[in-house]
Amino acid sequence: MISAPIESPPVRHGSPPFIAADVGGTHARLGLVQVRPGGKVDVLDYRRYACAEYASLAAILDDFAAAFDADRTHAVVAIAGRLEGDTLINANLPWAVSVESTRREAGIAYLALLNDFEAVACAMPYIDVGAMTRVCGPLQAGEGPALVLGPGTGFGASLCLPRTLQQGASRRVLASEAGHASLAVGTPRELALMERLLRRWPHVDNERVLSGPGLVNTYQALCDLDGAAPVFDTPEAIAAAAQSTSDAQAREALGLFCALLGSLAGDLALTFGADAVYLAGGIPAQIRPFLLQSDFAARFTNKGVLGEVLARVPVWLVDHGQLGLVGAAAWYYERHSGY
Repeated sequence: MISAPIESPPVRHGSPPFIAADVGGTHARLGLVQVRPGGKVDVLDYRRYACAEYASLAAILDDFAAAFDADRTHAVVAIAGRLEGDTLINANLPWAVSVESTRREAGIAYLALLNDFEAVACAMPYIDVGAMTRVCGPLQAGEGPALVLGPGTGFGASLCLPRTLQQGASRRVLASEAGHASLAVGTPRELALMERLLRRWPHVDNERVLSGPGLVNTYQALCDLDGAAPVFDTPEAIAAAAQSTSDAQAREALGLFCALLGSLAGDLALTFGADAVYLAGGIPAQIRPFLLQSDFAARFTNKGVLGEVLARVPVWLVDHGQLGLVGAAAWYYERHSGY
């Protein structure tokens, strides 16, 4: 992670609004934000961009700043991928990202980048419980770590740790690249699916199935297994067909998506001792009724003797919306408020 230089002027109450962004493989969501006392983020202006329509991240930031006459002192960008030095490693963005080049080309004095799902985790304390949908488990979560997962163009995952007195105001969030860990299957049909996917790639990771492009991969593999000609070629079309029951392979593809998502969510909850799981990302909210009736919950708790433990972990569905943008602003403010 690369943050703004420590000599940057603080962002205090009454400071000019600053730019916050949430950039994924398909869309970039930008806002002009201000932080109230207590850390609540107000989004004053907002615009969504199609990433492929712009030459670079800098071009999007520059367009937004010009459109809203935004102050260019501070900007924070939550972005899919992993930072190695000045360079972002990401398989889904349409352009390369250098932190310093982006800052310079967009004319921004102090620029910070963080993982997009680290930002989503930072936003969770500000989400109204009434705006979430319970997928399974009890209504109340424990006080331990909270796991945030998000299948969209890629697959994001992060862990929000409980605050301690030693940490002060800053929230500790662990970003991860769980989307690139190996996919674990658990039924004969899933084994057959894995065999087909291994014909295409030597490493089949979670993102190969648990993402928008992954849903297409699964659908095509199932058609191949069944000797059927694929009818659909986008995740939106496959999801729509699955929910209208008009195509057997589309419905099975979405069912496997939900089942494998539940299995992975349970694996990660056990790995990190999570007391709550939040499903964000672009896909879960779009398939809400299907997800709630799927095998997600059964696969989440299908962990042998530890199934009883996971039965006490609530899983919530959260509409991604402006979560990443709000979380990025909260993250930046906590570290650069000058207090």
